[in-house]
Amino acid sequence: MKVSIGMKAPDFTAMTTFGPIKLSDYRGHWVILFSHPGDYTPVCTTEFVAFAQANDQFEALNAKLIGLSIDSNPSHLAWVYQIYQLTGVQIPFPVIADRMAEVAELYGMIAPDVSKQETVRNVFFIDPEQTIRAILIYPLTNGRNIYEILRLLTALQTTDQYKVVTPANWQPGSPAMVPPAQSYNQLAERLNEPSKLGLNCMDWFWCYKDLQG
Repeated sequence: MKVSIGMKAPDFTAMTTFGPIKLSDYRGHWVILFSHPGDYTPVCTTEFVAFAQANDQFEALNAKLIGLSIDSNPSHLAWVYQIYQLTGVQIPFPVIADRMAEVAELYGMIAPDVSKQETVRNVFFIDPEQTIRAILIYPLTNGRNIYEILRLLTALQTTDQYKVVTPANWQPGSPAMVPPAQSYNQLAERLNEPSKLGLNCMDWFWCYKDLQG
């Protein structure tokens, strides 16, 4: 199955380090569903520590983290406990044991030209209505930037709340942009009286909006 932005996230039930979970039980929250190649691997270990350290920031954005790899639950449990022993960091989110690759296949987490045995580093942003809003895919060899995942999550929430779009390199608190004008009257308004609309326009199609005002 190929999942894509805008489609309803496929529901599943799975065993995790926190016991059985069902994706649909998370309705009303954002979900960051992410896969990793395997337990006891160096890059994945640093990612889990980084996700754990940022967990409160995700929680503050009404977002729940869910990890996954094609490893057994005993392996997950032993690994997260070893992370705690080595670093003092508790892993505060569930990790799916997907030995039969059922969830991995459902979400297309395996890149067969790279590896048929491991999931690559997928990140699925699922909104409170269980719609897939964004997908990031990293290779086996390179770890994710957790701050970029937080930034994109904040950008998606900002778009929903204010009906705006975000420019390149946007950071929370920075001006956003408004979508292109949909009529000639709207175009003229933006050209002639942008300040009345709370806009700072370079041209009719290129307008910024300060959300802090």
